[in-house]
Amino acid sequence: MANSRDDKEIFFVDPDERGIIPLERLHISKSLKKFMKNMKYEISFNKSFMEVIKNCAEPSLSRGETWISHDIERLYCELHDKGSAHSIEVWESENLVGGVYGMAIGGAFFGESMFSNKVNASKVALVKLVEQLINKNFVLLDTQFMTRHLQSMGGVEISRENYQDLLNTALNVTTEFI
Repeated sequence: MANSRDDKEIFFVDPDERGIIPLERLHISKSLKKFMKNMKYEISFNKSFMEVIKNCAEPSLSRGETWISHDIERLYCELHDKGSAHSIEVWESENLVGGVYGMAIGGAFFGESMFSNKVNASKVALVKLVEQLINKNFVLLDTQFMTRHLQSMGGVEISRENYQDLLNTALNVTTEFI
């Protein structure tokens, strides 16, 4: 993480309580299920990684400053070019309206950030991410921190000790995101 978009310092965070979404416990509300059944959005994987991370780095109503510095953006783009970082994009016509990005290592996916410019777009991206992780036999979706948004979709906090046990299991799984 960084303290701002222009910050040159990058630091790691290891919270006492870690946010995860147990893949089998993803909660999709009735209204979201109905929305997805009739939605006009199209979904892609790794089509516009740089555009997703740039949108995630934009200030939002809930935060004025981003933790995604220019250096973090550049490093994640390099990881994407090497096949380790991935994005899920949500499109309305030709417009990118939502997405999520993160990094896959073994059977763990480390969700870094998501954005939404249209109703339910980030939720749809998260649902499609979880579907992909289940299809590819991943065992861990790390969200780092818990938000009301993630909690509403089944996210929970677990202790650092439980997280490290789950992470060790996930890192010993052989799979690929795409």
